[in-house]
Amino acid sequence: MEREIQDFLNFLAVEKGFSGNTLEAYSNDLSQLLEFLENNETKRVQTWKDIDKGTIVSFILFLKERQYAPATLARKAAAVKSFFRFLSAESILDRDPTEEVDSPKVDKPLPKYLTMEEVNILLEQPARNKNPDGLRDRAMLEMLYATGMRVSELVGLNLDDVDLGEGFVRCLGKGSKERLVPLHPEAAEVALTYIVKGRPALSTHASNSALFLNRRGDRLTRQGLWLILKGYASQANLSTEVTPHVLRHSFATHMLQRKADLRHVQGWLGHANISTTQIYTHLTRDHLRQAYDEAHPRAKDEEA
Repeated sequence: MEREIQDFLNFLAVEKGFSGNTLEAYSNDLSQLLEFLENNETKRVQTWKDIDKGTIVSFILFLKERQYAPATLARKAAAVKSFFRFLSAESILDRDPTEEVDSPKVDKPLPKYLTMEEVNILLEQPARNKNPDGLRDRAMLEMLYATGMRVSELVGLNLDDVDLGEGFVRCLGKGSKERLVPLHPEAAEVALTYIVKGRPALSTHASNSALFLNRRGDRLTRQGLWLILKGYASQANLSTEVTPHVLRHSFATHMLQRKADLRHVQGWLGHANISTTQIYTHLTRDHLRQAYDEAHPRAKDEEA
């Protein structure tokens, strides 16, 4: 049974282009399913053909009993359903036992974002450091906010992915999909300063063409960027917890507040489905509602 799981993971990696983190999560979820089946005393399971709808429901109830967060529970259920669809498509199973099993519902929380003032305070922190790593950090944070890129996309950039003359960044998103994102002139200027003055001091013979380097001259990792951002957020003393994704959310929210077209924002963020981008319209509506309430004459009369 483990062989089919490995075949499925290979399919996701090669055919679907799933990231390493997603593949690891799916692997853990299916290993948990396999362990559940091996310890299931009510029904003996020797092959995937022995599994029916009742077995799948029992597994989901088993997960619920362990009080996973709703999002985690939904992901595990999605991994199982995806796996059995694969087995059915490959004719390993005559019928998908998860077909009539409802997925656990999860309410998506509105993403956190920074105000423009908070973004400016955050970006001021690395600007105080004129050392090579300070120039690098300022370029990274400016580029994260200016483009809305994911952290993995940013650390994966090479020198030739950045066209500072034209003001564009080429990044490789989910599913190895390439897209061009405009780069604000101020962010482009900061990036140029880093490339000319900061990167040469960090570079070694092993750096190759990586854009953002650590102090050893290697490509900066996702974890490294997270730690750097966490340090600057602490210096800025912001009330909102700041992560690379919060900067991505801030970019999208601020662009829509400034009347950017939703389709354009979808393209800049690399969202395959516009419904993913539409969550930011709720944020901007809340912003407009608050601004309206604060500015309305009746509200001022009531305060008086």
